[in-house]
This record gives sequence, structure tokens and C-alpha cells, in this order.
Amino acid sequence: MEFVHKSVLLNETVNSLNIKPDGIYVDGTVGGAGHSSEIAKKLSSGHLYAFDRDPDAVKIATERLSGYPATVIHGNFDEMDKKLKEFGIDSVDGIMLDLGVSSYQLDTAERGFSFHKDAPLDMRMSKEGISAKEVVNNYSQDELTRVLRDYGEEKFAFRIAKEIIRARNIKEIETTAELSEIISDSVPSSYRREGHPARKSFQAIRIEVNGELESLSKALDKAFDLLKNGGVLSVITFHSLEDRMVKQKFKEYTTGCICPPDIPICVCGRTPKGKLVTRKPITASQEELNENKRSRSAKLRTVLKL
Repeated sequence: MEFVHKSVLLNETVNSLNIKPDGIYVDGTVGGAGHSSEIAKKLSSGHLYAFDRDPDAVKIATERLSGYPATVIHGNFDEMDKKLKEFGIDSVDGIMLDLGVSSYQLDTAERGFSFHKDAPLDMRMSKEGISAKEVVNNYSQDELTRVLRDYGEEKFAFRIAKEIIRARNIKEIETTAELSEIISDSVPSSYRREGHPARKSFQAIRIEVNGELESLSKALDKAFDLLKNGGVLSVITFHSLEDRMVKQKFKEYTTGCICPPDIPICVCGRTPKGKLVTRKPITASQEELNENKRSRSAKLRTVLKL
């Protein structure tokens, strides 16, 4: 299957980086190289380093970026600092992260990400490590409840976890269709009218399988530390957990004095390390929403390092 992924907020993200032709830039989630291609086009003596943990993405991005001043690296974005040091890079002018799962991963049934397509339970972005099948069949009821509640914000987490345990005691759960049906049978019929009942649970299991939030927390700090003064970090999120973490991290970077308000003179000596480029996140235009429904939940936040 061809690696097709329509980049969201493409122009907004590339423009937010204020690209200099001689600058050094990082795309921490290269995917189908949509954003990376546009960044690389603007470089002359500069260079782009593009990361992805998905070997399929690395292969296609390498092909699509050939001829550009770009290097594609197989690795997770939470290790960008170590990987960049191997190329003699210890600071950069801009970094972008396009979070979540790609259209290619969702649309390729055998990757096991989608509840719309019947396939073996997998969901591993790197094609390595623990799979969704192992999570679903081996986690305890308490562990499953935690995953569904914390990573899916699923209000019926306990009921779904209980039904998963019941079902797997009869037969191992092997496919996305089996899991989707079990989830649907676990929730009230009224809940099914609010959208597909498996959506939040699949998101939660995917986040657990790939350690997405832990990786994101590490990656944000490493990315901000890598920026030169005046460098830019832009992040596209797709669900509330990601966006909340990015918002909190950016607030941390841009907060100055933290002394109690009843102390008349600052004694902490803390000064802001960054500045928010926009107070509110940038979202997709109506035109983009009409062309790409997956852009509807996308939010772009940008911080400038002082």
C-alpha cells in the first residue's frame, strides 16, 4: 500500500518555524514527509533531520526527501538529542512534531490501528515491542481499566475492561473486529449514538502500546533544550491528553517568577525561558476541514526560545 498521509496545518506549521535557508531543522515525526518536504524546499546551506519510529515511514520519507538537504533517521523523537549528536548537532533553529497516528497507519488494515478494519491486533508504530493483542489478553482488569480511563478518558472503562476479561476467558482476543464488538457490547445503546463506542478504547490501547505520553514528555523537554536562542518549537496535537501536556510544558517554559503573590520582591530569580507565539492554538481552516476530516481535532501550538 502506498504511504498516503495528508499533512494537517501544513502551511501554518511550516510558516511558524520562520525557516532560514542556512538553518538546522528537525521534524520529529516525518511520516510521509509532507511537512519535511516543504521545510527542506526552503533550505540552501541548511539541513533537515527527520525522525520516525515507523520503518515504513523511514523508507518512504528517505525516497521522498532524496535530492533535498535532509537526513532521515530511524528512531523515536524522545532520543533526538542523542541521535543528533552522532551528526555533530547540539543545537537547532526549529523543531516540529506532528503527533498521533498517521493516515497510512490507520488505513493499512494489517497494522491493526483501526476499529473500522478487521485485522490482527497490533498497533505498534515501531513494529517492535508489546502489541495491542498482548495488552488486551494479558493485562489485569485493574490495569485495563486504568489504561482505558487515563488514556482514553473512557467513562465506561470498568465495564469495558470487565467484558474484555470475560471474553478472553472464553477465547483469546485476536482481531480488531473482535475487540470492537466486545467494546460495543459493553456500553449502553445510547452511548453508541455519540460516535463509535470503540474509538476512545482503541486510542487508549494505542497510547499504552507505544508509550506515547511518556515519549512526548521527554521529547518536549529535549526539543526545547536543543533550540538555539530564537529557535522555535511547533507541535500539532490531535487529542486532549497530548494537547494538555503540550500546553502545560509550554506554560512551564514561559513562566517567570513563581514567588508567592504576598512577597513584594522576587526572590526566586526565575525568568521565562520562552515566549508563546500565539496565545491560543491554531486550528484548521474551513477549507482544510472540508478537504481533510482528520484535521478537525488538530491544534498547533508554538513556543519561541528566548
